[in-house]
Amino acid sequence: MPASPSSSAQAAREALASRLAHLVKDARLNGRELSARCGWHPAKTSRILSAKAVPSDDDIRAWCTACGAQDQAADLIATARAVESMYLEWRRQHRDGMRRAQQDVFARNAAARVCRAYVSNVIPGFFQTAPYAEALMRSITGFQGTPDDIPEAVIARLARSRFLYEGNHRFVVLIEEWVLRSRIGTAETMAGQLAHLLTVMPLPSVSLGIIPLTTPRTVWPLEAFYLYDDQHTVIETLTAGINVRQPREIADYTRAFTGLSAMAVHGDTARALIHSAIDALE
Repeated sequence: MPASPSSSAQAAREALASRLAHLVKDARLNGRELSARCGWHPAKTSRILSAKAVPSDDDIRAWCTACGAQDQAADLIATARAVESMYLEWRRQHRDGMRRAQQDVFARNAAARVCRAYVSNVIPGFFQTAPYAEALMRSITGFQGTPDDIPEAVIARLARSRFLYEGNHRFVVLIEEWVLRSRIGTAETMAGQLAHLLTVMPLPSVSLGIIPLTTPRTVWPLEAFYLYDDQHTVIETLTAGINVRQPREIADYTRAFTGLSAMAVHGDTARALIHSAIDALE
Protein backbone atom coordinates (compact mmCIF):
# COMPACT_ATOMS: atom_id res chain seq x y z
CA MET A 1 0.00 0.00 0.00
CA PRO A 2 1.15 3.58 -0.50
CA ALA A 3 3.80 5.01 1.78
CA SER A 4 3.85 8.68 2.67
CA PRO A 5 2.46 10.61 -0.31
CA SER A 6 5.40 13.02 -0.14
CA SER A 7 7.99 10.27 -0.66
CA SER A 8 8.32 10.88 -4.40
CA ALA A 9 8.91 14.59 -3.79
CA GLN A 10 11.49 13.84 -1.11
CA ALA A 11 13.26 11.29 -3.33
CA ALA A 12 13.47 13.88 -6.10
CA ARG A 13 14.89 16.47 -3.68
CA GLU A 14 17.51 13.96 -2.57
CA ALA A 15 18.45 13.13 -6.17
CA LEU A 16 18.95 16.83 -6.93
CA ALA A 17 20.99 17.27 -3.75
CA SER A 18 23.16 14.33 -4.77
CA ARG A 19 23.90 15.92 -8.15
CA LEU A 20 24.88 19.18 -6.48
CA ALA A 21 27.08 17.31 -4.00
CA HIS A 22 28.94 15.64 -6.87
CA LEU A 23 29.68 19.06 -8.37
CA VAL A 24 31.22 20.16 -5.07
CA LYS A 25 33.27 16.99 -4.86
CA ASP A 26 34.45 17.25 -8.47
CA ALA A 27 35.53 20.84 -7.83
CA ARG A 28 37.52 19.62 -4.78
CA LEU A 29 35.65 21.99 -2.47
CA ASN A 30 34.07 21.54 0.92
CA GLY A 31 30.79 23.03 2.04
CA ARG A 32 32.35 26.03 3.77
CA GLU A 33 34.45 26.90 0.71
CA LEU A 34 31.44 26.60 -1.59
CA SER A 35 29.40 28.83 0.72
CA ALA A 36 32.12 31.47 0.72
CA ARG A 37 32.29 31.48 -3.08
CA CYS A 38 28.49 31.74 -3.30
CA GLY A 39 28.33 34.47 -0.69
CA TRP A 40 25.90 32.82 1.70
CA HIS A 41 25.95 31.16 5.13
CA PRO A 42 27.20 27.54 5.33
CA ALA A 43 23.86 26.56 6.88
CA LYS A 44 22.18 27.24 3.53
CA THR A 45 24.57 24.87 1.78
CA SER A 46 23.86 22.25 4.44
CA ARG A 47 20.08 22.56 3.95
CA ILE A 48 20.44 22.13 0.18
CA LEU A 49 22.80 19.16 0.46
CA SER A 50 20.55 17.47 3.03
CA ALA A 51 17.53 17.95 0.71
CA LYS A 52 15.75 20.10 3.29
CA ALA A 53 15.56 23.01 0.83
CA VAL A 54 15.22 23.26 -2.94
CA PRO A 55 17.65 25.85 -4.37
CA SER A 56 16.37 28.77 -6.41
CA ASP A 57 17.47 29.42 -10.01
CA ASP A 58 19.99 32.00 -8.78
CA ASP A 59 21.27 29.59 -6.12
CA ILE A 60 21.97 26.97 -8.77
CA ARG A 61 23.71 29.46 -11.05
CA ALA A 62 25.93 30.57 -8.17
CA TRP A 63 26.61 26.95 -7.19
CA CYS A 64 27.61 25.95 -10.71
CA THR A 65 29.81 29.03 -11.12
CA ALA A 66 31.55 28.27 -7.82
CA CYS A 67 32.20 24.71 -9.02
CA GLY A 68 33.27 25.71 -12.55
CA ALA A 69 30.29 23.85 -13.98
CA GLN A 70 28.29 26.64 -15.59
CA ASP A 71 27.37 24.31 -18.46
CA GLN A 72 25.22 22.25 -16.08
CA ALA A 73 23.21 25.15 -14.67
CA ALA A 74 20.35 25.06 -17.17
CA ASP A 75 19.71 21.34 -16.71
CA LEU A 76 19.88 21.59 -12.92
CA ILE A 77 17.49 24.56 -12.90
CA ALA A 78 15.00 22.56 -14.96
CA THR A 79 15.36 19.65 -12.53
CA ALA A 80 14.85 21.88 -9.50
CA ARG A 81 11.72 23.41 -11.01
CA ALA A 82 10.32 19.92 -11.62
CA VAL A 83 11.08 18.95 -8.02
CA GLU A 84 9.37 22.06 -6.72
CA SER A 85 6.26 21.32 -8.78
CA MET A 86 5.88 17.91 -7.14
CA TYR A 87 4.94 19.37 -3.77
CA LEU A 88 2.72 22.43 -4.15
CA GLU A 89 1.47 24.09 -0.98
CA TRP A 90 -2.14 25.20 -1.21
CA ARG A 91 -1.32 28.62 0.21
CA ARG A 92 1.20 29.13 -2.55
CA GLN A 93 -1.19 27.86 -5.21
CA HIS A 94 -3.94 30.09 -3.83
CA ARG A 95 -1.81 33.17 -3.18
CA ASP A 96 -3.85 35.10 -5.78
CA GLY A 97 -7.10 33.23 -5.07
CA MET A 98 -8.38 29.80 -6.08
CA ARG A 99 -9.41 30.42 -9.69
CA ARG A 100 -6.01 29.78 -11.24
CA ALA A 101 -5.56 26.46 -9.44
CA GLN A 102 -9.01 25.38 -10.67
CA GLN A 103 -7.98 26.18 -14.23
CA ASP A 104 -4.90 23.98 -13.80
CA VAL A 105 -7.10 21.07 -12.69
CA PHE A 106 -9.41 21.72 -15.66
CA ALA A 107 -6.43 21.26 -17.99
CA ARG A 108 -5.48 18.05 -16.19
CA ASN A 109 -8.98 16.62 -16.63
CA ALA A 110 -9.09 17.73 -20.26
CA ALA A 111 -5.89 15.83 -21.03
CA ALA A 112 -6.85 12.61 -19.22
CA ARG A 113 -8.93 9.91 -20.85
CA VAL A 114 -9.56 8.10 -17.55
CA CYS A 115 -9.63 9.72 -14.14
CA ARG A 116 -9.92 7.42 -11.15
CA ALA A 117 -10.67 9.23 -7.91
CA TYR A 118 -10.86 8.11 -4.30
CA VAL A 119 -12.29 10.76 -1.98
CA SER A 120 -12.41 10.51 1.78
CA ASN A 121 -13.19 14.14 2.60
CA VAL A 122 -15.45 15.96 0.09
CA ILE A 123 -17.36 15.31 -3.12
CA PRO A 124 -14.90 15.54 -6.06
CA GLY A 125 -14.90 18.83 -7.95
CA PHE A 126 -16.28 17.50 -11.22
CA PHE A 127 -19.40 16.30 -9.35
CA GLN A 128 -19.92 19.45 -7.28
CA THR A 129 -22.89 21.82 -7.46
CA ALA A 130 -22.34 25.57 -7.32
CA PRO A 131 -23.68 26.02 -3.73
CA TYR A 132 -21.58 23.10 -2.44
CA ALA A 133 -18.44 24.37 -4.21
CA GLU A 134 -19.01 27.87 -2.85
CA ALA A 135 -19.48 26.68 0.73
CA LEU A 136 -16.40 24.47 0.52
CA MET A 137 -14.21 27.15 -1.05
CA ARG A 138 -15.34 29.71 1.50
CA SER A 139 -14.23 27.36 4.26
CA ILE A 140 -10.86 26.70 2.60
CA THR A 141 -10.19 30.37 1.89
CA GLY A 142 -11.02 31.28 5.48
CA PHE A 143 -8.70 28.58 6.84
CA GLN A 144 -5.79 29.46 4.54
CA GLY A 145 -6.22 33.20 4.77
CA THR A 146 -5.82 33.54 1.00
CA PRO A 147 -7.51 36.09 -1.32
CA ASP A 148 -11.24 35.67 -1.87
CA ASP A 149 -12.08 35.15 -5.54
CA ILE A 150 -14.72 32.54 -4.76
CA PRO A 151 -17.31 33.48 -7.44
CA GLU A 152 -14.68 33.18 -10.19
CA ALA A 153 -13.17 30.04 -8.64
CA VAL A 154 -16.58 28.34 -8.47
CA ILE A 155 -17.15 28.99 -12.17
CA ALA A 156 -13.70 27.58 -12.97
CA ARG A 157 -14.35 24.48 -10.84
CA LEU A 158 -17.78 23.76 -12.32
CA ALA A 159 -16.32 24.01 -15.84
CA ARG A 160 -14.83 20.56 -15.25
CA SER A 161 -18.27 18.98 -15.29
CA ARG A 162 -18.42 19.41 -19.07
CA PHE A 163 -16.10 16.40 -19.40
CA LEU A 164 -18.85 14.20 -17.94
CA TYR A 165 -20.91 14.91 -21.04
CA GLU A 166 -18.46 15.46 -23.88
CA GLY A 167 -15.27 13.99 -25.26
CA ASN A 168 -13.82 10.58 -24.63
CA HIS A 169 -13.50 10.90 -20.84
CA ARG A 170 -14.30 8.41 -18.10
CA PHE A 171 -14.57 9.01 -14.36
CA VAL A 172 -14.29 6.07 -11.97
CA VAL A 173 -15.01 7.40 -8.49
CA LEU A 174 -15.01 5.92 -5.00
CA ILE A 175 -16.55 7.92 -2.14
CA GLU A 176 -16.48 7.04 1.54
CA GLU A 177 -20.04 6.99 2.91
CA TRP A 178 -19.20 9.54 5.61
CA VAL A 179 -18.54 12.10 2.85
CA LEU A 180 -22.24 11.86 2.00
CA ARG A 181 -23.09 12.68 5.62
CA SER A 182 -20.47 15.38 6.25
CA ARG A 183 -22.48 18.58 5.86
CA ILE A 184 -20.81 21.23 3.69
CA GLY A 185 -22.95 24.36 3.73
CA THR A 186 -26.63 24.27 4.66
CA ALA A 187 -28.90 21.23 4.71
CA GLU A 188 -30.42 22.53 1.48
CA THR A 189 -26.96 22.80 -0.11
CA MET A 190 -26.11 19.26 0.95
CA ALA A 191 -29.43 17.86 -0.25
CA GLY A 192 -28.92 19.46 -3.64
CA GLN A 193 -25.41 18.06 -3.87
CA LEU A 194 -26.53 14.54 -3.03
CA ALA A 195 -29.40 14.77 -5.51
CA HIS A 196 -26.87 15.81 -8.15
CA LEU A 197 -24.87 12.65 -7.46
CA LEU A 198 -27.99 10.64 -8.28
CA THR A 199 -28.31 12.62 -11.53
CA VAL A 200 -24.76 11.91 -12.76
CA MET A 201 -24.64 8.26 -11.73
CA PRO A 202 -26.41 6.95 -14.90
CA LEU A 203 -24.05 8.81 -17.26
CA PRO A 204 -22.02 6.50 -19.53
CA SER A 205 -18.86 8.36 -18.50
CA VAL A 206 -19.37 7.72 -14.78
CA SER A 207 -18.80 4.79 -12.46
CA LEU A 208 -19.63 5.73 -8.88
CA GLY A 209 -19.00 3.47 -5.91
CA ILE A 210 -19.71 4.15 -2.24
CA ILE A 211 -17.68 2.52 0.53
CA PRO A 212 -20.19 1.85 3.35
CA LEU A 213 -19.40 2.79 6.92
CA THR A 214 -19.97 -0.78 8.09
CA THR A 215 -17.78 -2.49 5.49
CA PRO A 216 -14.83 -4.41 7.00
CA ARG A 217 -11.69 -2.59 5.88
CA THR A 218 -9.10 -4.36 3.77
CA VAL A 219 -7.58 -0.96 2.88
CA TRP A 220 -7.54 1.73 5.56
CA PRO A 221 -8.93 5.20 4.79
CA LEU A 222 -6.40 7.24 2.81
CA GLU A 223 -5.93 10.83 1.70
CA ALA A 224 -7.98 11.74 -1.33
CA PHE A 225 -6.11 10.86 -4.53
CA TYR A 226 -6.67 11.09 -8.27
CA LEU A 227 -5.14 8.77 -10.87
CA TYR A 228 -4.86 10.18 -14.39
CA ASP A 229 -4.40 7.54 -17.12
CA ASP A 230 -2.07 5.57 -14.81
CA GLN A 231 0.62 8.14 -15.62
CA HIS A 232 0.14 10.74 -12.90
CA THR A 233 -1.27 10.70 -9.39
CA VAL A 234 -2.29 13.74 -7.35
CA ILE A 235 -2.68 13.30 -3.59
CA GLU A 236 -4.46 15.98 -1.59
CA THR A 237 -3.31 16.65 1.97
CA LEU A 238 -4.27 19.45 4.35
CA THR A 239 -1.38 21.66 3.30
CA ALA A 240 -0.42 20.61 -0.23
CA GLY A 241 -1.19 18.83 -3.44
CA ILE A 242 1.46 16.22 -4.19
CA ASN A 243 2.22 15.17 -7.76
CA VAL A 244 3.49 11.61 -8.11
CA ARG A 245 4.92 10.34 -11.38
CA GLN A 246 7.22 7.61 -10.10
CA PRO A 247 5.96 4.31 -11.63
CA ARG A 248 6.47 2.35 -8.41
CA GLU A 249 4.32 4.72 -6.38
CA ILE A 250 1.69 5.01 -9.10
CA ALA A 251 1.48 1.21 -9.02
CA ASP A 252 0.92 1.37 -5.25
CA TYR A 253 -1.93 3.84 -5.62
CA THR A 254 -3.42 1.74 -8.41
CA ARG A 255 -3.30 -1.31 -6.14
CA ALA A 256 -4.88 0.69 -3.31
CA PHE A 257 -7.65 1.83 -5.64
CA THR A 258 -8.32 -1.79 -6.61
CA GLY A 259 -8.58 -2.76 -2.95
CA LEU A 260 -10.87 0.16 -2.16
CA SER A 261 -13.04 -0.72 -5.16
CA ALA A 262 -13.59 -4.21 -3.78
CA MET A 263 -15.16 -2.68 -0.66
CA ALA A 264 -17.49 -0.32 -2.57
CA VAL A 265 -21.11 -0.83 -3.54
CA HIS A 266 -22.57 0.36 -6.82
CA GLY A 267 -25.89 0.75 -8.60
CA ASP A 268 -29.07 0.47 -6.53
CA THR A 269 -27.16 -0.21 -3.31
CA ALA A 270 -25.08 2.95 -3.75
CA ARG A 271 -28.20 4.95 -4.60
CA ALA A 272 -29.86 3.69 -1.41
CA LEU A 273 -26.95 5.04 0.65
CA ILE A 274 -27.27 8.44 -1.05
CA HIS A 275 -31.04 8.49 -0.45
CA SER A 276 -30.44 7.57 3.20
CA ALA A 277 -28.00 10.50 3.56
CA ILE A 278 -30.62 12.83 2.02
CA ASP A 279 -33.30 11.54 4.40
CA ALA A 280 -30.99 12.15 7.36
CA LEU A 281 -30.91 15.87 6.49
CA GLU A 282 -34.66 16.23 7.14
